[in-house]
Amino acid sequence: MQKTLCLIMTIFLIIGCKQEKKQAEEKEIELDELTISAIHENYKNGVYTSEELVVAYLNRIKLSDDKLNAITTVNPDALKIAKALDKEYQETGVFRPLHGIPLIVKDNINTKGLPTTAGALALRDFIPDEDAFIIKKLVEAGAIIIAKSNMAEWAFSPMHSESSTHGTTRNPYNLEHVPAGSSGGTGAAVAANFGTVGLGTDTGNSIRGPSSHGGLVGFRTTLGLISREGIVPLYLRNDVVGPMCRTVEDATRVMEVMVGYDTDDKITEYSKGKTHKDYKQFLLKDGLKGARIGVLRELSDDDPDPEINTLFENAISDIKSLGAVIVDTLEIPDFSNLRQNQWCSEFREDVEAFLATYVKRDTIKTLEDIIRIGTKSEYAKNGLESFVNSNGRAVNPEIECGDPYTDLRRIAFREAIENKMDELKLDAIIYPSWNHKPAKIDSFIEGYKGDNSQVISPHTGQPAFTVPMGFSKENLPAGLQFLGRMYDEATLIKLVYSYEQGTKHRKTPEF
Repeated sequence: MQKTLCLIMTIFLIIGCKQEKKQAEEKEIELDELTISAIHENYKNGVYTSEELVVAYLNRIKLSDDKLNAITTVNPDALKIAKALDKEYQETGVFRPLHGIPLIVKDNINTKGLPTTAGALALRDFIPDEDAFIIKKLVEAGAIIIAKSNMAEWAFSPMHSESSTHGTTRNPYNLEHVPAGSSGGTGAAVAANFGTVGLGTDTGNSIRGPSSHGGLVGFRTTLGLISREGIVPLYLRNDVVGPMCRTVEDATRVMEVMVGYDTDDKITEYSKGKTHKDYKQFLLKDGLKGARIGVLRELSDDDPDPEINTLFENAISDIKSLGAVIVDTLEIPDFSNLRQNQWCSEFREDVEAFLATYVKRDTIKTLEDIIRIGTKSEYAKNGLESFVNSNGRAVNPEIECGDPYTDLRRIAFREAIENKMDELKLDAIIYPSWNHKPAKIDSFIEGYKGDNSQVISPHTGQPAFTVPMGFSKENLPAGLQFLGRMYDEATLIKLVYSYEQGTKHRKTPEF
């Protein structure tokens, strides 16, 4: 009798589990443009669970990523993590800051148990033992890594996102065009609503470029605000990791979780005493009212595409109508000279340190080992070979290469900009993130024009945020960039949020 009852209970349990799984799979959720706050409200009201939301995103990836090629790896534990977070909320009634929020992670950021390849054959089977510092913080805040995203191999290209491990990613707004690089996979995936929020890394352009090309908000924060530990480097002296999201509020929420000192990334020591626990307080719709905004014509007038130029002039008018004072006479002393000779080639030193610290294999220790293993990308091959005998500055190699706090050329460049901002009492400086539209995939080198993101922020260390400013006739997005003072993310958040709320340029791609 007891055995019969146990058998009946087991049968009912199996049927119940199957029905529960079927319900989760069949739940229809409108994924387009979902935000963190909307998701939490829906969780609270029982509209759907975290598990059901993850199922919906995974289904969308499965159905649509063959067109974009944005995703490299789907997290097999995503549903298990979501279920645990659902149970936690049922028991506590409390949300963590990013509770149950699906996150897309660029494939050069260490994620425990998931491949971290940087798009390279040399790392195709590298699976980290630990999460990167920022991933630990995001997971602790309740984020669910739903997938890793494709990228330009070794983060070499700002132009396109092609890897040896997963091929070429396309722009969801127009599949014939690039999503920029190197975080093009994250840009395309978040733009196409494959996840709620995303992470990119930026050495010169690689958060803001793909965000501009994908109709997204991209935050390159002050160099020192957020740890880069556990991230495959390009030039660590320039590298930043940051959010790529559909809204300023979501980008702010993700950024806020990542901020903090890390003993394994010494540059974050400069951030002590300069950060806020709550950056959401700066999400003010009237944030542009009374602000003074400088227009950097030296960048915006540098051979712009006529359509981008029109969008930029419209943005200036919108900013003025939202209550800001436009200072259109901005001239930074010696700008054309100071911007030169800022780059230092340090890929060998930085990548070999990463291999020794995290990969720990006798078969891959040096740049020569990476070259020996090979690549499917001609662009990456040329890049790797260029670093064999390349080190330091190409011009004036006697000038020591350093971070933005110690490198004399970098300090001089930043001081020239911030001194002029102080003189004119500017809250920020604006220019188009790109002066030209996204290039065609089959001619990305010839079409690579107008990348303004490379010019200032990567060298000075200043924060620079891009936000959508409209679309061209070919339905290609364009971004407006706001440059601020060191550690003044608070002001930039006010300004870009006010502009975003006052213009509402973001729209969902149809592909």
